[in-house]
Amino acid sequence: MRPSWTAFTELLRCTLLGHLRNRLALALAIAFIPVWIVVARLCTSDQVVSIRLDAISVPVSAPASQAGQVASALGAITMVAGFVAFTETFQSREMDRRLLLAGYPRLPILLAKLAAVALTATLLALYTTILLWISLPVRHTAPLVLALAGAGLAYGGIGLLLGSLVRGELEGFFLIIMLSLVDTGLQNPVFNTLMDVAGVSALPLYGVNQLALGSVLTPHIPWSHGLLSLTWSAATGALALLVLHTQRPFLSRWSRSRWSRRARVRTR
Repeated sequence: MRPSWTAFTELLRCTLLGHLRNRLALALAIAFIPVWIVVARLCTSDQVVSIRLDAISVPVSAPASQAGQVASALGAITMVAGFVAFTETFQSREMDRRLLLAGYPRLPILLAKLAAVALTATLLALYTTILLWISLPVRHTAPLVLALAGAGLAYGGIGLLLGSLVRGELEGFFLIIMLSLVDTGLQNPVFNTLMDVAGVSALPLYGVNQLALGSVLTPHIPWSHGLLSLTWSAATGALALLVLHTQRPFLSRWSRSRWSRRARVRTR
């Protein structure tokens, strides 16, 4: 138990240091989120629109600019959290392989990455909540933090999974951008006021979008919908663990073949 805990804490420290050294991710977190919120505020009118929220089951009337800012904040968090998790996972794959070959247990490696995703999502949620609180009349702060953190957790898990699967960085970036754009576009009440597109409830942002809009625009708090993002996080984390588990036999065969080739070269 103690060696596993030591491995977890050390790997978590290295993962967080990797996040801090990623200057592009820091710039996106600090600058991209407020810029995206300001763009939504300036480019969306103050005309009152009627929004249908499944979590409340009653029509909600609110200025389009307020609903657009909430949707833009969720979209910004998804991209930043997805990029951060994907970049760190992709760049550390070779080190993870070496750790596995050196005998490090698989579970602490993934748990450290999941813990780093959770900490990153929480910090992004707190930062974005402060920005929205300055720009909007937020009715319920704590549920909004939960919704934003859930969005970061969901796409952080997706980034973690893609970082373990894809072969190139461009492929991972493209998948995260396209999934985030489709998800936020269908969940945006300014563009999709009826929110009745088939299959929209299966997307990662459905639950947190309902919770965020309800927390900002209505006196109701649909707590249960905020838990849907945890399902996505758990699913992507489990898939990443499965990928890491299946890599172990491959790594063992790769290591044996590599050493056998070196031995043949030396004998020659």
